[in-house]
Formats: sequence, C-alpha cells, structure tokens
Amino acid sequence: MRVHHLNCGSMRMPGAPLVCHVLLLETRNGLALVDTGFGSADIADPAGRIGFYRHVTRPLLDPAETAIEQVRQRGFDPADVRDIVLTHFDSDHVGGLSDFPWARIHTTADEWAAASNRWSSLERARYRPAQWTHGPKMVPHGAGGDVWRGFASAKCLTEIDDAIVLIPLPGHTRGHAAVAIDADHPRRRTILHAGDAFYDRSIVAGIGREPLVLTVQEWFVAHDWARVRSNHERLAELHRTDPELLLVSAHDPALLTQALGTEDRTRLR
Repeated sequence: MRVHHLNCGSMRMPGAPLVCHVLLLETRNGLALVDTGFGSADIADPAGRIGFYRHVTRPLLDPAETAIEQVRQRGFDPADVRDIVLTHFDSDHVGGLSDFPWARIHTTADEWAAASNRWSSLERARYRPAQWTHGPKMVPHGAGGDVWRGFASAKCLTEIDDAIVLIPLPGHTRGHAAVAIDADHPRRRTILHAGDAFYDRSIVAGIGREPLVLTVQEWFVAHDWARVRSNHERLAELHRTDPELLLVSAHDPALLTQALGTEDRTRLR
C-alpha cells in the first residue's frame, strides 16, 4: 500500500487557518480514501450543503482541492476509488462523498445513526443530509473485538485491506472514529488519522499552546467534552511512547506538512 496525504479543504478561520487532511490509499483492492473534505457539489451550493457554519470556518472551496480532482492529478481514475472510510459525518469530512457515488462508505454504526437521526440540537446543526442525498452505499461497523495500542473495540477493515483499522473514539461526535494504517515493516511508519479527536499539534506534543479560537470551537461542537479531553490525554501518551507513529489530525496544517515530508516512508507492505 502507498499512502498519499491530501489537503481537501483549506479553511481561513480567523486566528487559526486549517486544512482538511485526507488520506488516499493504494490498496490491493483499488483506491480508498480516509475522509473526503469538501466536494464539487459543496462548491456549487455552499449555502445548501455546508450551511451557516461556512461563515465561521470560511472554506476556500477551490475545485483543485477536491479529492476527485487530486485523484486525477496523481494519474488515477476516480472510478478506482472503491471505498471511503470516515472519521465522522461533519460537513468538512463528507462533502466529497457525492463525487464518488459508487464507493462503499465505511463508518461506525453509532456515527451513521447519529447523522441519520440527528437526535440533538447540535446534531441537527452539524450534520448536513444534503451531502448524502445521492444514496451512498453505507457500510456501518459495530464495535470490533480487537485492541489497537490500548484503544478497545478496534475493527480491521479486511474487506478493504487488512492494514486498515477503524477505532471508535467518540467525544467530538457521538460515533467519531480514528483510522489506523498499520505498517508491518520496521522502517515504515504506522499512521493514525485521529480525525477531529484533536485540532492542534500542541494538544499531543505538549509544545506551545492551542489557539484560543480552536479551544472554543472544539468545546462548542463537542458531543461529550469530558471524552474529548480524555482522548487528548490518551493520544498525547501514545505520541510520547511511540515516536515512530505518524499521528495526524484532520485540520492541523503543520501536521499535514510533516506528513507530506514522510510520503516516501509510508509505502506499507
């Protein structure tokens, strides 16, 4: 497997510019994405598909940043994107689903239930059903029986590739997950895409301080703030004890830059 790191959505939030860090995976069964960022239809109808919150995050909505265009730019056929693994259903993570209507969409069962039912006022505000009215092929996953580096209920997505592990990490949303890409070679790096389990590298690296605007945003949109803080501590400990792990979040530009510099080391198996 080869792993490509993409920015599928620059956001110009005042005080904290952000990215949408997406993984493009070359698996033995075709291409797969981890998250999608914003998509073509979001650019055509930002009010209908992203909603009011676009005025807060101020996405650039550049067609060149869409996942489908970046797949093409790398010489691949978008039709070969057969699977998309989601960390969660916030609009800046699922906007590109409709660009790949044939793909299977993998998510935790809890997250799909939350996005489908929108039980709370926060869920009614954050989830944008217009982004999946095309009727994607959903593959909801219940809790797995494995433990991944201390995180329970992990599930290996063998139907895509046995190097891909879905790890429930609720807190930011009801069914939020992280996605691990496991390396089985000592000179190659395992990747953990933590989604929105943390925003800024200072949370896990203990260097500097997270911009206040991100702390406020993270608290404001958290489904369960206590679990968010617990996830911060667990990921920081993992970062301290496993320096060879490439730990990224969905939105930190510096972590994306770091990951881009390691692409030659992220050819797995």
